[in-house]
Amino acid sequence: MKYAKILLTLCFFLFWVGLAGCSRDSSVEGIRQSGNLVVITDNNAHCYYTYRGQAMGFEYDLAKALADYLGVDLEVLTPGWDGLFPALRKGKGDLVAASLTITDQRKSAVDFSAPYLAIRQHILYNRSDPAPRTIADLAGRTIHVRRGSSYQERLEQLQADGIALDLVLYPNVPTEEFIRQVADGEIALTVADTNVAKLNRRYYPAVAVGLAIADEESLAWAVRKGNTALRDEIDVFWKTIKADGTFDKIYRKYYTGVQNFDYVDVISFHNAVEERLPRYENLIRREARRHGFDWRLIAATIYQESHFNPRARSHTGVRGLMQLTLETAAEMGVEDRLDPEASIRGGVQYLAGIYTRFDDIQGLDRMLFTLASYNVGYGHVRDAQQIARDMDLPPGKWSSLKKTLPLLRQRKYYRKTQYGYARGLEPVRFVSRILNYYDILRNQSRS
Repeated sequence: MKYAKILLTLCFFLFWVGLAGCSRDSSVEGIRQSGNLVVITDNNAHCYYTYRGQAMGFEYDLAKALADYLGVDLEVLTPGWDGLFPALRKGKGDLVAASLTITDQRKSAVDFSAPYLAIRQHILYNRSDPAPRTIADLAGRTIHVRRGSSYQERLEQLQADGIALDLVLYPNVPTEEFIRQVADGEIALTVADTNVAKLNRRYYPAVAVGLAIADEESLAWAVRKGNTALRDEIDVFWKTIKADGTFDKIYRKYYTGVQNFDYVDVISFHNAVEERLPRYENLIRREARRHGFDWRLIAATIYQESHFNPRARSHTGVRGLMQLTLETAAEMGVEDRLDPEASIRGGVQYLAGIYTRFDDIQGLDRMLFTLASYNVGYGHVRDAQQIARDMDLPPGKWSSLKKTLPLLRQRKYYRKTQYGYARGLEPVRFVSRILNYYDILRNQSRS
């Protein structure tokens, strides 16, 4: 019996030694020596997910940028919401990047980096239901949120302040699921941060973003208590990527257009995707594949042009699904602009021709320049690039053209250009709407 106890004690000792040996050296030098950064995050639409085998997500892209900044590879760990801090505490990862709000309760468990995004907590409700207008209106209402979230903390504060609301808590349920339940009428109210709420209302337009229930708060990354070197390195990283435009580029990738939400337009798009898109989907896929384009981006463009109406006609005389002019139709060999197959074929071919001319533009910006040219003309886009150069803006970035294209309406700018006046705000809106529709199609997991 005595030897059995000694053996048991030894086993426990070896077990804990083994755990300690598994703990990562999360110092900056330790991360560089290991060759990889292990980021703990959550598996959801705004943090981290995979699409067609490719890792995506706002937090993921930021974490990848940090790994590149440190010169190491990125490894992702998703232990579930309740497992974020335990995984960090046990040394399974180097930091938590999961859209965490800085709260006093959390600060007792981790050290936070400098903030990288300001948000507020909002009540979300179904548009068909009565909207709570004030905090007092929450009395007697039932609100569903995830356990351990900053939403729980705030709602419990309201209860302590005398607001008799009913709070229902769930373990490890992502906010996006609560938003879906509100949209489908399964629950009445939930809470979401500004970025999450505005991102998801494009996918669930029946959900309205209501009153803010807290003052402005900040999102930050978390490191283990006392890991000041990594925290300080992250703070320098934030300053670096905000100065060089990397942060803005990642933000635009996921949140472009979230401020410009048009409920009626989004509802109409969802309906058109269900009722009209299937008639033309195979044609769109075929022509997009022929030229190496994402078919969903082409579908979004067609909707913006004609709402999938093959007989559409604008006041300028352009016709058909892709709103071809007579000149463009003739150039592309399209005899009947009202023929869906001919219109799609000619329109995508025309887009491909513009795309090849922007071989000096990189990445997604190249396609955005192409779409703007489809709307306003290739020459005007090149003129807007020249204005960008004159203003010391990067001429190959869409973020620059969003500023300079609208200036083509003003004589002091267009008089110096080759192609002159243009209604330059229209292509900016044109591209923005297409990106909104494209994002909705991607979220529907249409491959």
